[in-house]
Amino acid sequence: MYRHLRDFLAALEREGELLRVTETVSPYLEISKFTDRESKRPGGGKALLFENVKGSAFPVAVNIFGSMKRMCMALGVKDLDEPGRRIREFIDFHPPRNLREALEVVPRAVAVSRFFPRTFKGKTPPCQEVVLTGDQVDLSKLPVLHCWPQDGGPFITLPLVVTRSLETGKRNVGMYRMQVFDRNTTGMHWHIHKDGSHYYNEYRRRGLRMPVAVAIGADPAVTYAATAPLPRGVDEMMLAGFIRKRPVVMAPCVTVDLMVPAEAEFVLEGYVDPEERRMEGPFGDHTGYYSLADLYPVFHVTAVTHRRNPIYNATLVGRPPMEDCYLAKATERMFLPMLQTVFPEIVDYWLPWEGVFHNIVVVALDKEYPGHAQKIMSGLWGQGQMSFCKAIIVTDRSVDLTNPAGIIDALLTRLDITTDITLTQGVLDVLDHSSPFPNFGNKIGLDLTARFPGEPPRQSRGAAIPTADHAARAREAAMNIPGVAGVRALFPERSKDAVLNRILAVSAVKSADRGGKAFAADILDRPELAAFNIVVLFDPGIDLFDGSLMLWKIFNNVDPGRDMVRRGCRVVVDACKKGPMDGHDREWPDELTFDE
Repeated sequence: MYRHLRDFLAALEREGELLRVTETVSPYLEISKFTDRESKRPGGGKALLFENVKGSAFPVAVNIFGSMKRMCMALGVKDLDEPGRRIREFIDFHPPRNLREALEVVPRAVAVSRFFPRTFKGKTPPCQEVVLTGDQVDLSKLPVLHCWPQDGGPFITLPLVVTRSLETGKRNVGMYRMQVFDRNTTGMHWHIHKDGSHYYNEYRRRGLRMPVAVAIGADPAVTYAATAPLPRGVDEMMLAGFIRKRPVVMAPCVTVDLMVPAEAEFVLEGYVDPEERRMEGPFGDHTGYYSLADLYPVFHVTAVTHRRNPIYNATLVGRPPMEDCYLAKATERMFLPMLQTVFPEIVDYWLPWEGVFHNIVVVALDKEYPGHAQKIMSGLWGQGQMSFCKAIIVTDRSVDLTNPAGIIDALLTRLDITTDITLTQGVLDVLDHSSPFPNFGNKIGLDLTARFPGEPPRQSRGAAIPTADHAARAREAAMNIPGVAGVRALFPERSKDAVLNRILAVSAVKSADRGGKAFAADILDRPELAAFNIVVLFDPGIDLFDGSLMLWKIFNNVDPGRDMVRRGCRVVVDACKKGPMDGHDREWPDELTFDE
């Protein structure tokens, strides 16, 4: 495995996975434009190393995790299920029943000892080859990226934020974006649900400054571990040691009582005042929209340390697919065995990229009794980071989650709108912009499993299969509805199958006095449209032939309780931008684009 970031970059270059950019580029939008274009290439493009950055002496590495191959290289595996298989070996451990099994435990115990971080032994750790304190601190010398045009400023986007609980002494290493305000202060954007925020509240209650250290540019296992959704109190450096199969070497900071990865390229040391807040944002986020400006704690930098000739590591997030999608895929596969310790009936799960990690999860279930799908929905909504998930789809174990067509088939042939939809409320990710309320809103579950005795039978719609002539009349009827600018019947290849659900996509031009519910009423009142029992509204300009784009809009823009109008076995779903005409008074964020 790799000792540090430059080891990994050298390995990427040997594999033809690194592209060096030698021309001078600006950290203000220009690096982002390069990166966005490259990360959208088939397979994730190449990792990029910008060797000459305007206004800074330091090169910038981006998109280093941005493909399945590079993600596997980062974790030192042949496939992303391999770490999960290793985790399962420890989960399935049982006390030895005989001498032979006892002897087999010894190598495993030795392996576990390699997970624990070690303290640097030597005079000067690499991350402190250069030490700047006091008036020497100047964050403007770092090539921090201004990622998107409406961003509130430059943001550190791959920081490993090290904090320690005041009450338990346990360490947390999280990844929270940091807006650079001036030469020695940044924002500290830890969401209210995150461990860093929990520890911060401990300091606030006692009125104490909170020591914080931030590492930038660690070896890939350490950087990945900072993104992983570990339970509170579990040290991310242990996970990194597990991935590396050798311990992470940690070094004490210069001005605060914290430990950081000794091989990091940069370290920022300082503190967060318990009562100081500053407006932070907007920021072009992984949802593909700007997260809105709000008040967040302020990080005061007391020291900047770095290696000689360090490399600054950053990422760009936006509408999927981008680099963070591959980090999330690694988490999906690695954490399946841990999820199965709580829910052993879960065979597999899938987080579609269009759902930006927290908007939808699809679960394959080994169903054993009536209501089992609903039990899993409730359990996941109460489980760790799954609690933020807005939508859960439950399928039978026979559905291959690596083949999205099978999930669509289950939706078309099984979903009974009158019995298979579960609505509830709960906590949402702070980046969910569709809910009328921040951090809280409606959730939806869809049961696509086979019926068991004791469950209500699915109802046959009894609607006639639309012929080509019928489809033409339906299109004409839809286009005659005021504000409808386009119509497309989805999955027309299934027109001759005995399916429960037929889906119509509609481009809707809203006005100040005509929102989604008005469109829904008109659609449901038209007898010519009766054969289509699921109708989805999209904003004008959305390509109704781009399935990934439409799914992204549905997962991001729909509040299930407000934006679904059901009438019997039919439903209209409003995936458009919302405003007061829809009962949405919160500011609606702009979509990310480099267009002026």
